[in-house]
Amino acid sequence: MVSETVLPRRAGLRALAVRHPTAVDTTLATLLLALSLFIYWRADGLPRDRPMTTTDWVAAVVAVGAVAGRRRFPRTVLIIVTAGLVAQYTITQHRHPLLILASGIVAYTVASRTDRRTTLLLVAGCGSAIYVADALRRQDPFVLDSVPTLTFLGMATAFGDATRSRRAYLAEVEERARRAEQTREEEARRRVIQERLRIARELHDVVAHHIAVISVQAAAASHLLDRRPEQVRPALDLIRHAGDDVLKELSSIVGVLRQSDDPVVSTEPAPGLSRLPALLETVAAAGLAVTADTTGTARQLPAVTDLAAYRIVQEALTNAHKHGTGSASLALAWSPASLTITVTNPVASGRAAGSGYGIVGMRERAAAADGTISVEETPDHRFTVRSVLLLKEKS
Repeated sequence: MVSETVLPRRAGLRALAVRHPTAVDTTLATLLLALSLFIYWRADGLPRDRPMTTTDWVAAVVAVGAVAGRRRFPRTVLIIVTAGLVAQYTITQHRHPLLILASGIVAYTVASRTDRRTTLLLVAGCGSAIYVADALRRQDPFVLDSVPTLTFLGMATAFGDATRSRRAYLAEVEERARRAEQTREEEARRRVIQERLRIARELHDVVAHHIAVISVQAAAASHLLDRRPEQVRPALDLIRHAGDDVLKELSSIVGVLRQSDDPVVSTEPAPGLSRLPALLETVAAAGLAVTADTTGTARQLPAVTDLAAYRIVQEALTNAHKHGTGSASLALAWSPASLTITVTNPVASGRAAGSGYGIVGMRERAAAADGTISVEETPDHRFTVRSVLLLKEKS
């Protein structure tokens, strides 16, 4: 219970000192002066029965001012305190205890706020001035009167330098932790963006194809309803099958977004070229005549490449259906090093401009599989999508 009370109290005092440093230093200086005066009063004078002189009072004022202003001008204040020590000792042949204490406090402040080289040069200069003044006053180069003062000054400087080093170390640790946290956040944001792009690409590939089929068949059913009602049922059946397919694939994609502790997780494999015949049947039923041609020896593809190849073919045929004249050619050229996919279709005149997301998605698919893709429309109004996917040999 005591520690729980003392720790918040210490934290409060530290926060107060950080917010009002000058007020804290002034209070400290006042307390030191009051303590000194009380000691002098109880002892009925200074050591060796020496009465207080004007020099002693000036030294006390200098010490109080030095402690109060040590944070704003530490180096200047240390020089002033050193000058006070030299002058007071030269005049009275005694050192003022309050002035000695002030010199140590100011030396600590200098060392804790200044680099080590500057601190050592400044403190060494001040210590040399004190020693030389004593030696000249005593006319003895080996005078020892200043040794206690210089020892106290050196100890305060060393303590201040250690404090500065500790603060610098803690600041570096905090900065490293901040940079590491920032890096983790940036990596998490990057992965979220990549996952969003992947999901958006999957949704576009799935929805665009099946919705295009549904739209075409719905228009055909509406057109045939009055003239040839017996042909409406196949169109409606195709719409139903396309709707079932898109719902099934959407369920697979949404399954990726489930948490690991969800009771149901989809285990359906990602689509690949093995589903190409079903895709060709779907687009044929939707009214797109596709001529397929395969050269070379087909081989098992890595999952990423297999999915990319299927989605590229699906998107290219969907675009041919939406913007073409009802026919397209598909060529798969296998080689030991690559798979080349080429989809060509005539372009209908007066077609509406697309969103462009399909081509962007195909480029991203090809890049994910270490491949390339090119899209071009020839002067004779034929649109060609050509993708080359590299096949890595298994080690």
